[in-house]
Parts: sequence; C-alpha cells; structure tokens
Amino acid sequence: MDQKNGQRANADWVIRSVQPGGAGVQSFHYAGSMRHGLPGNTLVLHPDELHDGMAGTDAGFRYRMAYVDPSLIQNVLGGEPLPFIAGGLSSDPRLFQASEAFVQAVDFSLETLEEQDALYDLAMALRAVGGSPRGRKRLDYRAAERARAFILEHLHTCITLEMLEHASGRERWSLSRDFRTLYGTSPYRFVTLRRLDRFRALVLEGFTLVDAALVAGFHDQSHMTRHFTRCYGVPPMRWLERLRAAR
Repeated sequence: MDQKNGQRANADWVIRSVQPGGAGVQSFHYAGSMRHGLPGNTLVLHPDELHDGMAGTDAGFRYRMAYVDPSLIQNVLGGEPLPFIAGGLSSDPRLFQASEAFVQAVDFSLETLEEQDALYDLAMALRAVGGSPRGRKRLDYRAAERARAFILEHLHTCITLEMLEHASGRERWSLSRDFRTLYGTSPYRFVTLRRLDRFRALVLEGFTLVDAALVAGFHDQSHMTRHFTRCYGVPPMRWLERLRAAR
C-alpha cells in the first residue's frame, strides 16, 4: 500500500461489512470523494485504489473485514476484467450476503468446499453489482496466470518484466496491461506485496528482521523497511510491537 495524504492502496480486494445493529458510521476517502458506510452496507475496495478509513461520528463504528486475493476471483471469472464497484460502497443485499462467509471467518474457519462455494458466490455478486467490467476486452488470462505463478515461485530472485515475458509467452507490455486488468495491480506491486506477506509470516515464525527480509526476496533490511513503511504506515518493528501488545 502506498501512502498519499494518509491514504493507502492494497493489492488485494478489501471487503468490509458494516454490521447490522452496529453503531456509528464508517467514513473513508475513495476515488476522489468521501464515502460513508452504514449498517448493512458492504465496502468493496478495488485493488490498488487509494483509500483510508475513520469513524464518521463520535459514536465510533463496528465492521468486519476480509482481504481476498484477486486470483481467487479470477479462478471463477476465468479471465474477465475484475469487477469494479463504483464508489467502493454498495447497499445491494446480494453483495452483503455473498461477503458474509469471509467477514465472519475470523470466528469460524471455512471448510475447503465451503470456501470454494463462497468464492463463487462472491465473484458472481461482484460481477452482478459491478455491472459492465472496465478494461480491455481481449485479455490473455492464461499468460497472466503463468506470470503470476512464476512470480510466486521466484519471489527470492530479482524478477524482471523480461523474465515474465519468457515465462508467460506474452509480449511484455501486453502482459503488463493484462495483469493490471485481471488482478487489479501491476506486476511489480504484486511482487512487493507478496514479499511483504512472506516477510511478515517469517517474522511471526521467529526469524530476525534481517533474515526474514533476505529470505522474502528483499535486497536488505533497509529495502524491506522502505516498502513495509509505505505499505502499512509504520516501520516493521513498530508493527511487531503493536502485534505483541495486542496479544
């Protein structure tokens, strides 16, 4: 996530469900405007769209949130451009219902088949509520998926667009455009966010910051720290201290 005037952007879908019966309003800047989520609404933040979040009233607010890898939605859509929810906010009950399985999973883990069913329902709801998908109509999904798989297998190396071109069989600039349309973010940002995911997992396993940064694929600790701070708004040590304090 890059910060800009306090805003950040994820490489995954962010699904937030403002709980019925909850108090307050969830406000956030998104796509150039201030939005206000009310109980019963669903916030759907498209990958790489800048956003923030705050209480809209002094009463505060309650919500559940899930991060969904765009590739999981693509497994269902099979190469369609990612649906886009205008304004990042929906009152459509289809989307609210389809997102419930994921936002409630913090309390009840999903069985494999249950998760697969829920992914299908969510993809169909996003497609229905999002309307006509934006982006180019002619996309090479197979090539983009080969590039994504290559990235995940080679996070520890210095990945270049030339390498992705070779792995995918798709001309590099066409691949770059397709990747953005299908997964909502650029190849480089996808690489960086996946490395940060790996880094956080390693730190929680007991790796030092230096070792975790190198194993995750960063040049050194300072390289990782720059990206971590831009993404999450705090340096890794402060993130770790907050995590330990919350336990």
